[in-house]
Parts: sequence; C-alpha cells; structure tokens
Amino acid sequence: MKIKALVAVRSGSERVANKNLRPFADSNLLEIKLSQLKRMSKLEGIVVNSNDDAMLEVARSYGCEPIKRDEVFASSNVSMSDVYRNMAENFSADIVAYINVTNPLINDKTLDDAIGMYLKLKNVYDSVNTGHYIKEFMFKDNKPINYELANQPRSQDLPDILALNFACNIISREKMMECRNVVGEKPFILPIDEIEATDIDTEIDFTFAEFLWKRSSKPLRNIDQ
Repeated sequence: MKIKALVAVRSGSERVANKNLRPFADSNLLEIKLSQLKRMSKLEGIVVNSNDDAMLEVARSYGCEPIKRDEVFASSNVSMSDVYRNMAENFSADIVAYINVTNPLINDKTLDDAIGMYLKLKNVYDSVNTGHYIKEFMFKDNKPINYELANQPRSQDLPDILALNFACNIISREKMMECRNVVGEKPFILPIDEIEATDIDTEIDFTFAEFLWKRSSKPLRNIDQ
C-alpha cells in the first residue's frame, strides 16, 4: 500500500496574489511545504498538482512528481468536489496525504502522527483530517447555536466544536474519488492547536503566519525537536 503526498497549488489566487510563490520568510510557501514533506519517512513520493508551469518547475527541482492540471479544474468557478475527483483520478498511489501549503506552521511530528494514525485506524475510519477547537459565541439567524442566552457559559466552557483546517488530510485514493472530497464518510478529526492550524487565506493571515514563523524560538521544521 503506497502513500504519497498530494500538494495542490494553482495560479490565480484572488485574496492573496501569487501566495504560493510569493516571498515568505526567505523562501515561499510551496518550497517550505515541499522541504517539510521530503523529511516525512512514511511518504513514498510527493505529487504536485498545478495548472502553473512555474510551480511545476519548483516541484521538479525538489524531485517531486509534477501533474499538470487542466485550467477547467483551476478556475474559481469549478466546485471543489469536481477538483478533488479530478486530482484523485490523476494520482498514482493507494493513499493520499493531501497537504495544504497554506498551513506552513504545522509541525513535522503532527504530519507524521496523522499518517501513522490513518494506518492504524483505517479499518475503523476512512480518513484522518486535522481540525481545531472553536471556542466562540456563535450565532445563526440571530440565534445562538452553541450556547443558551439565559445561561451563558465562560468561553472555555463552550462545547468542543472542531473546525476543519485542511492542514493535513489522509484518505485512500478510491475513497477520495467516491466521496469527491478529502474527508471520508467516517472521518477521524485530529485536533491540532491554533498555531499549527493557521491557514493563509487573506493578506492579514499571510503577515501573521510569517510573523509567527520568524519569531518561533523552536523552529517548526525539525521532527526531532
């Protein structure tokens, strides 16, 4: 049973222009993630799926397998379900470790643990996906959905609700095609802390993540630390 990482990157990001190749902490998000994945002993390869030739060239320079994505599946109009299915169809291993470059602060050990957990639990759960706890007073249609107004708890006592952050997702290629998603029908949500969960989706996120990366006194790069 072969496990490979799948790194999906595209050109045309709207809220943070060229975020995958834009200078970030003396490197860029794509190179930082590929360097990290090269250290993962449980992986038997790294696939970079992109519509962008410059990103595919970075993949080649790191010894990764470049897959050119059709522009149809790199537009902002296509559903992610269709994108996931297309990527799975063009993937050459049994198990997909779908890792986002926009979560640069996730530790090596967390990635390694997630893969190990999937291998251990795959007969019970069909995917392992990272999430983080949301401890906020949440409303929908002007009504609270995770607490009672007449009995307001402290924020730390709010229910344990996990939000997916997609920093790391382990699933079989077959199940990814079937579900058209990197989350299975019976997922195991692996909690990670808010720093590791940091996802770059806006300019503020980019600046904040780079600040955290630079100020870390214990670099996130080393699995042995």
